[in-house]
Parts: sequence; structure tokens; C-alpha cells
Amino acid sequence: MGDAPASWFEARSCERTHAANECGGYSTMAGLAIAKLCYETLLRYGAAAKIAGEQHIVTPALQHIIEANILLSGIGFESAGLAAAHALHNGLTALAETHAFYHGEKVAFGVLAGLQLTDAAPEEVATVFSFCEEIGLPTTLADIGVRNTSRENLMKAAEKACAPAEAIHHEAGLISPENVVQAMRAADAIGRHRKRGAERAGLAS
Repeated sequence: MGDAPASWFEARSCERTHAANECGGYSTMAGLAIAKLCYETLLRYGAAAKIAGEQHIVTPALQHIIEANILLSGIGFESAGLAAAHALHNGLTALAETHAFYHGEKVAFGVLAGLQLTDAAPEEVATVFSFCEEIGLPTTLADIGVRNTSRENLMKAAEKACAPAEAIHHEAGLISPENVVQAMRAADAIGRHRKRGAERAGLAS
């Protein structure tokens, strides 16, 4: 469930900039709608599906999420294309400390950083953070092993994410390694702030 949310946000970006998809074509109305359905399904059934999976129970919620993770996400990205989230994943592989983490975990943080890069609405950002927190996906750089959040260290990932062939250039606006570093640090700061808030709320109760 870490990889699948990217389908919608990347599809939306590619549609806005008329960027080519992974097959060399362009987004279709069906592809965009399927990518959005993938995201909506994750928000609706993700938490219940996670519980079912942990208990080895087959439920409708689990079946919905399997469909979203495999079919809807696959059709969404193939039809509509990739953008910031997967480029950020690729960039993060430049940092050895992330190698122990799953593709989907790095993409999940890539989604959060991508929302900062593309000036997403605060309400949307909060929704995605809440989803990641509920599912147990990374919301900070430390969650994917990155303790050194200096500009110099993150620049290694940002430069790789911004390589000429990377899909981050399907995003609108100015895309540069410096902007990507700022987006990663912003997402990390929000994630850490929310963790502290949750800890304080737990102590208060």
C-alpha cells in the first residue's frame, strides 16, 4: 500500500503536463479514473485490509486492497505515467541507508515529498499523512533509515531524482535538485511534527 497511492498523484501530474506514459503514449480518461479509484480504495479500505492481513483473514476489504495494489495501480501508472514519487524513490537509492527498505516504503515517502514539491493543498497533505500513519508507512526520513538530513547528504538523492531521464520532469513548475531537497526536508519536518503531536496526545490521555 506504499506504492499504490503514487498512481493517482503521478497520473494527475502527467495529465496536467501532458507527459507521456511508460509506453510512450498519453493518459486516457479511463487510466486517470482508474488511478483515482485506486487512491480512493486505499483510503476507504486500507486500514481494515491491513488488520485482516495481519490476522490471516480474507475479507472484502482485503480483496479490495489486493485489487487496488495490483490491478488498479498497475493500469493507472501504465496508462497515465510516472512523476515525482517514483523519481524520488530512485533518488533515495543513492543513500545506502535506504537499501534495507522496500520499494513501496520509499515511494510512500516520495509521495509525501512530492506533495510538498507540487504545492498540494494542506488538506490533501494531511489526508495522505494520516493514511500513511494509520497503515504504518514511513512519514519521515528516519523511517527509511536516513538519519543524516543535511543538505549535502540529501543532495545526493535529489541529484539522482532529477537526472534528465527521470519522471520527476513530468511535474509542472521548476524542478531542480535544490527544490527536491527542500521538499524532502519539508515532508520530513511535517512527519516529525505529527509524530511529536501524537506522542503528546498519548501522554495526555
